[in-house]
Amino acid sequence: MRKRIRDYGVVIGKHQPGPLNKLSDVPGVLVGHATVDTKEHKTGVTVILPSQDNLFANKLTAAAYVHNGFGKTTGVLQIEELGTLETPIALTNTLNVGLVQDALVDYMLKRCREDQISVSSVNAVVGECNDSYLNNIRDRVLGKEHVFEAITSACTDFEEGDVGAGKGTSCFGMKGGIGSASRVLKIGGADFVIGVLVQSNFGSTENFILNGAMVGRELEKKISERQKDEGSIMMVVGTNLPVSDRQLKRLIRRAGVGLSRCGSYMGHGSGDIMLGFSTANRFYYKETNPFFQTRMLREEELDPAFEAAAEATEEAILNSLSMAHTVTGYHGRTRYSLTDLYLADWEKGR
Repeated sequence: MRKRIRDYGVVIGKHQPGPLNKLSDVPGVLVGHATVDTKEHKTGVTVILPSQDNLFANKLTAAAYVHNGFGKTTGVLQIEELGTLETPIALTNTLNVGLVQDALVDYMLKRCREDQISVSSVNAVVGECNDSYLNNIRDRVLGKEHVFEAITSACTDFEEGDVGAGKGTSCFGMKGGIGSASRVLKIGGADFVIGVLVQSNFGSTENFILNGAMVGRELEKKISERQKDEGSIMMVVGTNLPVSDRQLKRLIRRAGVGLSRCGSYMGHGSGDIMLGFSTANRFYYKETNPFFQTRMLREEELDPAFEAAAEATEEAILNSLSMAHTVTGYHGRTRYSLTDLYLADWEKGR
């Protein structure tokens, strides 16, 4: 049985996590997976549903930041321009982005037909990591049924590790995957949540840092095929904090701090993408008033949120590693888990 990094006694940062210590601690957020696990294919799709109502009709504040753009993400352009999210967020492998986007459009069109909402365009948001080391990516085995499966199976206490879009990913030369964490903040007498979910597929082995300890060089001795700082990582930050899209962009950029704390310098071949949404303000399709009324946090109150985003990202990455199993995939290649390579022995020696 896999354990999360906190179960090993590793506590990241000073802020308290939410009840599940996952992105889904943000009220209304669900996450679902569909996984393809065969001898040649280790891949899948992960879908984040920021709310259960119709997102096209009730848009959310959103932001995106491309730290290093070696990636194939869709939907970022309109988020950058309008600052809103109108579909769930799907994560998958590089060559399946188009197929998953098509399925996500189908899902939203179906939902809008059911809700009697006229649609002529929809901005489906899909992120990716290249899982071709363990997955025969050229077969493009994911289809509409997998996206719909991920959506219908979405829940609060979702799986982590080598599941969904993280089934075939590699991280620091080990088995990467899906990881999540959250932090709770008290601002103005009210509690707010910042949650992070990552799809980890990045980092050079020698640079890996575990809660400030440089363990990468020790791990290099156990890994026959070391990894350079390349691949990708998708970082999705969700919150119920009332922020503008500009403030949200400032917030999600701090996910890069958590990324660096794990040892990444965001190398040439790495796509390091941050996506974010806030559920606090909604922009209603049927609104007739020419003015929207929104709440926005004072700029001076953002520092704790910046800290929380960095902490949750670091812990989410470590959870993606500790919750992953050792996986053998395409061409008999193997990525060993952090647990099998290091954590199990480290825990015995504490």
